[in-house]
Amino acid sequence: MLCKIIPEKCIACGLCQVYAPEIFDYNDDGIVILKNDSEAHQEFVPENQQANALTAYRKCPVRAIEIVEK
Repeated sequence: MLCKIIPEKCIACGLCQVYAPEIFDYNDDGIVILKNDSEAHQEFVPENQQANALTAYRKCPVRAIEIVEK
């Protein structure tokens, strides 16, 4: 599973980090970044974290997260 973020859409609501703190973090402005690489806009999600990534994707009110299942 590939997780993509679109920081330009993020409204800093905090839900992604609530549901998947091992994947998502925030920059100084509260905008979503990937925890493992703050400069990246996509990463493969380990199998044991995929359920949380999907929940964060579904809960994001502005669709700043995209999931591509492979």
